[in-house]
Amino acid sequence: MTSLPKLLVIGGSAGSLDVLMQLLPELKPEWPLAVIIVLHRRTDSDTLLSELLSTKTTLSVKDAEEKDILSAGCIYVAPSDYHLLIEPDGSLTLDASEKVHYSRPSIDVTFMSAAEVFGSRLSCLLLSGANVDGAEGLQTVQELGGFTAVQDPDTAEVSFMPRHAINIVKVDKVFRIGEMIAFVKSLNDDNRVV
Repeated sequence: MTSLPKLLVIGGSAGSLDVLMQLLPELKPEWPLAVIIVLHRRTDSDTLLSELLSTKTTLSVKDAEEKDILSAGCIYVAPSDYHLLIEPDGSLTLDASEKVHYSRPSIDVTFMSAAEVFGSRLSCLLLSGANVDGAEGLQTVQELGGFTAVQDPDTAEVSFMPRHAINIVKVDKVFRIGEMIAFVKSLNDDNRVV
């Protein structure tokens, strides 16, 4: 098996789509990381989110499917009503177990799963949102050597989620939107995870 690429996981809820639409153009051809996006959305939503996101990047954007293998330069979107987990071999698993923080997919579930597999090869960004999902996952990411960042609550459409994370986790960075864009660009330019 070839080695797994580094991984960027972006989680968000209410108000995060606009930020994502600003970040995605920075993901250029030959992007050196795999990307997972976990957004809270209605359970009856279909693949329109992936289609919308694909209009902002030249990378492949797809709804994650059972047993997909993470690949650099590909964006995997957690499907509605399933938790998204990463197996040690870099394959994805969809899980329909109970909601976490009233959410499925849960950002915490994906952050924690990714941290177990990727450790210091993982960067996680938590964006705007209205519940506590994501904070516990960021704590696990930190404990296992990954990089953690949240959107500055003052720039978030809905500040509760990033503010809660800042209150319980000493995150590595709090980014205003322009700083977050610069960070994502640096991942592309430097082929690194901070």
